[in-house]
Amino acid sequence: MERRQHTRASRTVVAAGVMGLTVGLGAGTAGCSSSGAAAEGVSGASGDPVAVLRQAADTLRGAGGSRASTSMEMATGGTRVTIRGNGVYDFRRRLGSLTVVLPEDPTGAPEHRPITELLAPGALYMKNRGAGVPADKWVRVETAGVSDGNLVTGGATDPYAAAEVLRGTRTATYVGRTKVGGTAVRHYRGTADLGAAARAASADNRASLAAAAKGFATADVPFDVYLDDQGRIRKLRQHFSFVNSRQAAAVAVASTTLLYDFGTRAEVVLPRPEDIYAGKIADDEGAAGPPPG
Repeated sequence: MERRQHTRASRTVVAAGVMGLTVGLGAGTAGCSSSGAAAEGVSGASGDPVAVLRQAADTLRGAGGSRASTSMEMATGGTRVTIRGNGVYDFRRRLGSLTVVLPEDPTGAPEHRPITELLAPGALYMKNRGAGVPADKWVRVETAGVSDGNLVTGGATDPYAAAEVLRGTRTATYVGRTKVGGTAVRHYRGTADLGAAARAASADNRASLAAAAKGFATADVPFDVYLDDQGRIRKLRQHFSFVNSRQAAAVAVASTTLLYDFGTRAEVVLPRPEDIYAGKIADDEGAAGPPPG
C-alpha cells in the first residue's frame, strides 16, 4: 500500500502547482554556447571550465551547510509564473528544508498555504500538500520513481541534485567576473548531459538523475553557474524540458538555486513513519497530468 501511494504521490505535483500551471505551454529551452576555453583558475581546481564544473558538487560537500533560495519559472497563457522557496541545506548529510510558496491563483481561488518540503537522499517529503492530504500529515515521494528525478516535481530543485547535474557537463565557457549578492564570482555557461551526470553522481542521486535522463524531452541541460573564489556554487540556473502529456508539447522550465551564508547549521528532522500519509491522494484540479515518462 505504501509503495502504491508513493507512486501515486509521484504522479502529482505540488498542490496543483507546477504541472497544472504548464497547460498551454510551448516548446523550447534557452541554448548556450560551448567550448573548452581556458578560464581563470579556481582555488584548488583546474582552470578548464569543464573540469571545474564537474567537481562543483564535491566542493559543496566540503562547505557543509548553507541557506538556499530557489525559484522555478514557466510561462502559461502569456504570463510567466514563478514558484519560490527558501530554507537551509546540509551538503554533507544531503538533507534540506524549504518553504515553497505557490504563485497567486489567477482565477481568484483561495491562496494555497506555503508547502514545507524536506529533501533527503532518495526522497521528498511534503506537508500542506493539499489534494485531500490531512494538514498534519506528510506525503513521501521516492525521487527515483518520478520521471523527472524530482528536478521539477516539488516546485524546487534539490540543491545538491542540481549541483550533481554539473557532473555531466559536456561543454562550458568562462564568461567573466561578476557579483552575486555582493560576493565576487566567476560566471560559467554550458550544457550538461543528464545521462553522464547520473553515471558520475553519488549513490544517493544516481537513480533519480537516471530517471530524469529518460523522462525529460531531452537529456541536455543548458545552464549558467556562478562560483565564488572557493569554487562554491553561489547561483545556478538550469533549463529543463519535458513533454506535456495532454498536449504532446515540450515544456520549458527554468530552475534557479541561490546559495549563501555558508556555515549555516541545517537542522532537518525527517517525519516518523506514523506521520506519513498512506491514504488516497486526489487528482490535482487542473493538473496537466503526471511528470514526463
